[in-house]
Amino acid sequence: MSETWDFETRLRAALAPVEPPADLELRLQTTLGSLVEMAADELEAWELRAVKDPRNWPRTVLGPAAAVVIGTGAAAGLVVLRTRGGRRGRRAQSRNAIELVDRTMRDAANEALRVFRDVAR
Repeated sequence: MSETWDFETRLRAALAPVEPPADLELRLQTTLGSLVEMAADELEAWELRAVKDPRNWPRTVLGPAAAVVIGTGAAAGLVVLRTRGGRRGRRAQSRNAIELVDRTMRDAANEALRVFRDVAR
């Protein structure tokens, strides 16, 4: 019986919540923002004339494709991270769950526009 109790105690200690560093969100936003910018730069530098030479096809196709995938993922992560940051305020202002969902969707759309405006600059 004491072995079972010891196992449960150890399991509780191992699964105790851990607070992330205070600057984690800022570092994550900075990293995702730089990934989005690098992907936009890669797409901007892409030249369609290079497609004419078959020797350039791997670089010509894989570079922009990777930029699209990485840039989209980073932009989506940035939108989610920024939208998640204001959840307490939205929850306090909302009267019911439907209004909370509406406010959250509007904030997510505004953040997506903000990310794309930042990239367009």
